[in-house]
Amino acid sequence: MLDPGDEALCLTPAWPNGAAIVRLASAVPVEMAQPLDGHRYTVDFDALEAQITGRTRAVLLVNPNNPTGSFLKRAELERLASLCASRSLAIISDEVFADFAFGEDARRVQSLVEVEDALTFCLSGLSKVSGLPQMKVGWILAGGPPALRADAMERLELIADTYLSVATPQMHALPRWLEAGERVRDQIRGRTRANLRFLEGIKKPLLVEGGWYAILDVANESLAQDLLEQDDVLVQPGFFFDFAEDRFIVVSLLTPKKTFREGVRRIASVS
Repeated sequence: MLDPGDEALCLTPAWPNGAAIVRLASAVPVEMAQPLDGHRYTVDFDALEAQITGRTRAVLLVNPNNPTGSFLKRAELERLASLCASRSLAIISDEVFADFAFGEDARRVQSLVEVEDALTFCLSGLSKVSGLPQMKVGWILAGGPPALRADAMERLELIADTYLSVATPQMHALPRWLEAGERVRDQIRGRTRANLRFLEGIKKPLLVEGGWYAILDVANESLAQDLLEQDDVLVQPGFFFDFAEDRFIVVSLLTPKKTFREGVRRIASVS
């Protein structure tokens, strides 16, 4: 999608590899801080549209967001798809956490695979779907207008050939890994949900709709360093994920329950 000097809009806060990959393409990531509406991050469409230039080629998002856990809502997707279609922009949607929602919500968009108006790429892989990050197997589903999609697939094929195909052992093992993935996801859901319930009973996080993380408002993210040095508790400061405000820390809900509960108690005692 990108030639040197082109731009991609990267919605933040988010895992920072999107902007890094844009830079590797000799393009320019335009990072856009999204507003915190109460306890949930939303899309600021006015700001998004204002940042579009003649060099803008794509919008990058993570659904549900990593680390905020916010899902895109149907009304937001309709507006985003319409905007991107009218400005000939692609939507790149990282959906590796889509299987890990907390509760049901009819307004929620679990995947962008059914978008028809705008060129869309939905990304996922074994790292989260089957808990196998070391296998390095991922996939892209392209959607949108047929002519745009066909052109994009031709270029994707060239990229795939350049970087070589998935190794043969992974190809043969993939069906069984995918089959076994449901059991792995059940285990992950059980742990993350139990940890989230415990956290909510001790120290209320921002709204978490999905994913493996929770966000705590602690007034100053420098608490992350103090927790590590003084209390042997490892959390991530918000600036790792490009939070606009200097007040958040990120807690992993994947931590084993006993360790997680002790860590939360230590966080609560100093914040």
